[in-house]
Amino acid sequence: MARILHPSPLILGRSALGTALLLTAAACHPPRNGLAVWRPSPNFNARRPQMVVIHHTAEKSFDAALKILQTQNSGGPVSSHYLIGRDGRLAQLVSDDHRAYHAGGGTWGPYRDLNSLSIGIELDNNGFEPFAQPQIEALIVLLEDLTRRFSISRTQILGHADVDPIRKQDPNATFPWKLLAERGFGLWPDKILANPPGEFDPWMAMKVIGYSLKDPAASLRAFHLHYHSTESGELDDLDRRILFNLQAKFLETLH
Repeated sequence: MARILHPSPLILGRSALGTALLLTAAACHPPRNGLAVWRPSPNFNARRPQMVVIHHTAEKSFDAALKILQTQNSGGPVSSHYLIGRDGRLAQLVSDDHRAYHAGGGTWGPYRDLNSLSIGIELDNNGFEPFAQPQIEALIVLLEDLTRRFSISRTQILGHADVDPIRKQDPNATFPWKLLAERGFGLWPDKILANPPGEFDPWMAMKVIGYSLKDPAASLRAFHLHYHSTESGELDDLDRRILFNLQAKFLETLH
C-alpha cells in the first residue's frame, strides 16, 4: 500500500494564500472577453459623473430608508450612492464608479440616462419636515469632496424635481438651496436683478439652464420649488428677471 504524503500546514497556508491573492487580483481586473487576447491600452477613463442629484427619502427613519435602498420599493430596485441621516451620519451604498438607480427617466439639458451621469444623494427626511443642520453640513462636506474628485461643475447640483419635474417633488420646499449657494454649490441668482430686454424668452432660458419643456407647467413648478420654496404660481416678472440672470450665469460657465 502506497504511503500518502500530506502537505505540511505551512505549504497549505502558502497555497491558500496564493489562491486568495489570485482571486483578489482577478476581482480587481475589469471584465475581459475570453475570446480575445488581452492587449491593454492606457487610453481610457472611468465613469465620470457630470452632476449631483439630491433626493429626500420620504421615509420615517434612516434605517427604514436604508432597508429600501438596499432592497426595493413597490416600483422595483432603487438605490443611491449616499444616504445622509438627520444627525449627519453618512452611508455609502454604491461605489462612485458604479451606476445607482436613483434618477429614473430624468433629463437635464442635453443629458439623458442620468443614472449613468450622476451621483445620487438621499437625505433622511419624511418629505415635509425641515432638513436638520447636521445633515446639511454633512451634505456640504460631501459635495466639496465629490465636486473636487470628479471635477463636477459646482453649478450642477440639482434636485430630483429639477431633473424629473413631472413625477417628482423632492427635496421638499424647506430644502436650503440658498444656503448651499452661499457655500458655493448650485446656480443661484444675484441679489440685484436686471430687467431683461423685451425680446427675452423666459421659457428658452429655462431650457438653456437645463429644465425640460416636455411639460412646461411641471417644469415651472419645479423651478418655483427650487427658487421660491413653493410649487405654485404663474410665470411672472420676478421669474423673468431670475431666469435672465441665471441664463447669463450659466452661459459664463461654458467659457
